[in-house]
Amino acid sequence: MRKNSIKNTRINMEVQRELSEIIRSGIKDPRIHPMTSVVSVEVTPDLKYCKAYISVLGDGDARKSTMEGLKSAEGFVRRELARRVNLRNTPELKFILDQSIEYGVTMSHLIDEVTKDLHEEEEE
Repeated sequence: MRKNSIKNTRINMEVQRELSEIIRSGIKDPRIHPMTSVVSVEVTPDLKYCKAYISVLGDGDARKSTMEGLKSAEGFVRRELARRVNLRNTPELKFILDQSIEYGVTMSHLIDEVTKDLHEEEEE
């Protein structure tokens, strides 16, 4: 099976949807920030491993504590994923902090500032 096959893409989407639901409502760990989202998921074609890219909207302490909470809840999340998604193998999860959304917001603010400065210079 190729890495970007239709079947693998569907599995990635299903695992991402279920992981989001498990993190949002299944985990009761207070370390996990409420504004935590699963950006993307990559399941290997043999269904043994899964990289879940996690975005946390908050400060550095919130990100760090959220990643610690997710790491400690890996077994529970994997068991819930096995119960919810019917796969031959339940992949071993690895949570990776993804800061691309935060980077995009920062760049958007910088672009807005520059365009605002340009408009002010044109008016003068």
